[in-house]
Amino acid sequence: MSKSRKMRLRLLLLLLLCEAQGHAAPRPNFVLLMADDLGIGDPGCYGNTTLRTPNIDRLAAEGVKLTQHLAASPLCTPSRAAFMTGRYPIRSGMASQSFIGVFIFSASSGGLPTSEITFAKLLKNQGYSTGLIGKWHLGTNCHNKTDFCHHPLSHGFDYFHGIPVTNLRDCKPGEGSVFTRGIRVLVFIPLQIIAITLLTLVVLKCLGLLHVPPVVFFCLLCLAAMILGLLLCFLHYFRPLNCFLMRNYEITQQPLSYDSLTQRLTADAAQFIRRNAGTPFLLLLSYLHVHTALFSSPDFAGRSQHGAYGDAAEELDWSVGQILNVLDELKLANNTLVYFTSDQGAHVEEVTTKGEIHGGSNGIYKGGKANNWEGGIRIPGILRWPGVIQAGLVIDEPTSNMDIFPTVAKLAGSPLLEDRIIDGHDLMPLLQGKTQHSDHEFLFHYCNFYLNAVRWHPRNSTSVWKAFFFTPKFSPEGANGCFSTHVCFCHGHFVSRHHPPLLFDVAKDPGERSPLSPATEPRFRDILAVMQQAADRHAETLQAVPNQLSLGNVLWKPWLQMCCSSSGLSCQCDRENQAKGASR
Repeated sequence: MSKSRKMRLRLLLLLLLCEAQGHAAPRPNFVLLMADDLGIGDPGCYGNTTLRTPNIDRLAAEGVKLTQHLAASPLCTPSRAAFMTGRYPIRSGMASQSFIGVFIFSASSGGLPTSEITFAKLLKNQGYSTGLIGKWHLGTNCHNKTDFCHHPLSHGFDYFHGIPVTNLRDCKPGEGSVFTRGIRVLVFIPLQIIAITLLTLVVLKCLGLLHVPPVVFFCLLCLAAMILGLLLCFLHYFRPLNCFLMRNYEITQQPLSYDSLTQRLTADAAQFIRRNAGTPFLLLLSYLHVHTALFSSPDFAGRSQHGAYGDAAEELDWSVGQILNVLDELKLANNTLVYFTSDQGAHVEEVTTKGEIHGGSNGIYKGGKANNWEGGIRIPGILRWPGVIQAGLVIDEPTSNMDIFPTVAKLAGSPLLEDRIIDGHDLMPLLQGKTQHSDHEFLFHYCNFYLNAVRWHPRNSTSVWKAFFFTPKFSPEGANGCFSTHVCFCHGHFVSRHHPPLLFDVAKDPGERSPLSPATEPRFRDILAVMQQAADRHAETLQAVPNQLSLGNVLWKPWLQMCCSSSGLSCQCDRENQAKGASR
């Protein structure tokens, strides 16, 4: 071959290489679907034979199903903070040291700090259109009702349509209250004490044993009236002040209406995809289903085999199908990574006064929401990306909802943050079969602020060790949850501490029924020593940060209260249809 011909061939190869680099594979879109309180035992693809979830099952058949996918916390607010940032919630101050582990008032001052970087913010900086539709639950304002320091639009989202706090029984008339125990302690018991005091004073005065000035009776009666008045005000105003829909910074429906709510939010999610089909986009569709209060449209009400919970779960599955259909219609499926999960396990204590079960199924796993038994943290984890991720694959390696942060960031071309610890790991090597072992040798399970358990998956072993430093006291005894308090608490007389820690191999005993001992596991003490050393090393990486869930940050502050009207606290409006026409 002549020199000139060789030169021409080299030039041709160089041109082809440059052309290939100039037409690099486009960055994928991301559709992240998060259910609320959905148990791992609820979808059909995880073994349920009576709940109909064909669309979630389709995702699993066309993608990868993770069977040891774990929430970084078993409660909504800290779990979502970890999901958004890729970091344990204790690092951002989103882990409570009190009995209140989540935000329950819209006028709280706590929330995801502005110093935290979410995957939405990273992707927005990479030119992505970013949208959040549904539940946020990571705070709204800091100092006044218009600073929106914790709002989704301050954390990287271009568009928000949903609820800033959460769905509660108190938001739906006739569904009861999550404050029943608090009302009993703060209202009924004081009223009983006042009544007994009044009766005793009347008897002593009638018997001539004690002179009681009339002003004493008057003050006690005023105190009782004040307590009753505060209770009535709370019951009357809680719903409009805390249960409302927003579109970006504007309140569009106050109080929230459940009529066709899932359909409305799903239609908006589909519209977001259509608007941004020509550019890379990130959509987080954060469902209100299946957190109580349960609701469903007439098309689903009464249709399932599991009452109101099943109706809501099947409506959730319908919504998933609508989103998949839009991706197919727009021919975006092959360039979109779809992820489906739940924020934590099912709330097993959700049983009505009539005995109706309003919580889901955690399958074979013990416990549920608000505790770190497997039922509280083992969640559905499904990822689909046709042509990139093998269809029908099942992976039984420990993974975390914190892993979505580095996975999404890397695929979008964003450099990972170097000024902070990221606890999640890129899932793509595991999903594509480039590695067979999770990058999580250790995972740390927090019950709010407190390190509850450590998980260890040794590199050269199939075992997955899990050691509990304390466990919640289930009540009544023998139950599978804390039914007397509605959720399990993390400290004080509500827990049992274990010395040595309670040890399980969840690879062999996923139901955590048989704790190990030196008699049943010869390496018992060595295993615990390694896990304690890992916990100590982890503790050294933690820094003191402001507690976003302190009582001062969680309690209601009137100057932070958002209201769509200027007439006192009436807060009544419905601008959903108007706002829909003006939405981006």
